[in-house]
Amino acid sequence: MLPDKDGPSGGGVVQDKTGPEDPSVTLFREYLRLKTVHPEPDYDAALRFLDRLAKELGLPMKKVEVCPGRVIAIMTWVGTRPELKSVLLNSHTDVVPVYEEHWKYDPFAAVKDADGNIFGRGAQDMKCVTIQYIEALRRLKTAGKRFPRTIHLTFVPDEEVGGHKGMETFVQHAEFQKLNVGFALDEGLANPTNNFTVFYGERNPWWITVSCPGSPGHGSRFVENTAAEKLRRVINSFLDFREKEKCRLNTSECFTLGDVTTVNMTMVKGGVAYNVVPAEMDVSFDLRIPPTVDLQEFEKQIKAWCKEAGEDVTYKFAQKHMDQSTTSTEESDPWWQAFSSTCKAMNMTLIKEIFPAATDSRFIRELGLPAIGFSPMNVTPILLHDHNEYLNEGVFLQGIQVYERLLPALAGVSPLSGEE
Repeated sequence: MLPDKDGPSGGGVVQDKTGPEDPSVTLFREYLRLKTVHPEPDYDAALRFLDRLAKELGLPMKKVEVCPGRVIAIMTWVGTRPELKSVLLNSHTDVVPVYEEHWKYDPFAAVKDADGNIFGRGAQDMKCVTIQYIEALRRLKTAGKRFPRTIHLTFVPDEEVGGHKGMETFVQHAEFQKLNVGFALDEGLANPTNNFTVFYGERNPWWITVSCPGSPGHGSRFVENTAAEKLRRVINSFLDFREKEKCRLNTSECFTLGDVTTVNMTMVKGGVAYNVVPAEMDVSFDLRIPPTVDLQEFEKQIKAWCKEAGEDVTYKFAQKHMDQSTTSTEESDPWWQAFSSTCKAMNMTLIKEIFPAATDSRFIRELGLPAIGFSPMNVTPILLHDHNEYLNEGVFLQGIQVYERLLPALAGVSPLSGEE
């Protein structure tokens, strides 16, 4: 479907590469050059950058240290009716590590090629969205706009390492309660087609380690009841289930990755020498479970696999999320109606999905608050966490236009029940 003249372009192609660079693109590239990369993200550089932008926008910025060295920055554009529930625009400042030898350009140089593709770690995940929020607000403020609801922008650390010292802690903080959030936007994913993907829920991440004790002995003997034999049975059970879920995904046109449970074996530990049969071996799995799965029943299945593997096989969780909240995408819901109708007016086709991985949205939904994951990147390959992550400047700029339309709609949602 072709967009209207005010909506986002379908091709994401830069129309004029000969003229000066759009200041929004320059700002985006500047942000990409900040090395907020794990394991030692330069969060101070990000905070200085955001401080500068808050001053440019004329917005107050509050900093909340939720854990030692972990600061949440909050910019606020107060609405004309600040007593109403607010709109939260969340983004994280950290990015995942890179293997520089696999990149065609320096991943922190924000190189723009002849086609307008901007390469950098965080180009899609999710420094683009941060700058799109800010630039949309800048345009709206410059135009003299005001809206009933307050808009908060939160910039959080440590999303890429689980959010435990970031959003997970912040949502329990008194400063979060003061934001009086009614609806939140957070990150989504690119879509390689002309469509735009929106995420209304997430799969639950379970990180589990199964420990298999066994009889030790000399490597020259047929030792009975070994840890390795039990480990093999455990691995077979998990990977057989993995194959079944993979088949479900591949044989159903209705399923996306967010609709099935993924299982990946990520670590194996055990043994001290070639000629010593180990007394224990451990195997770890990363499980991502959709909201449609009965989590209690699924854990019973894990217990059964461990029992079938042999005597004294146990498991423990490094991470076990149990909340299965999703956000309403019914047209009767005022927040979704404001979001979807605005996108429709721009001739955007929305594809609703469960997010296949995990974002900070899950902590917001656990509070019972609606949150939508959305990054306005169509006709773009999904490259988050991948080598040569990039975003075309045309797609980036159209995303600002999208938020320029979305924010007035969301911040203008009529008072809801209990807000009058």
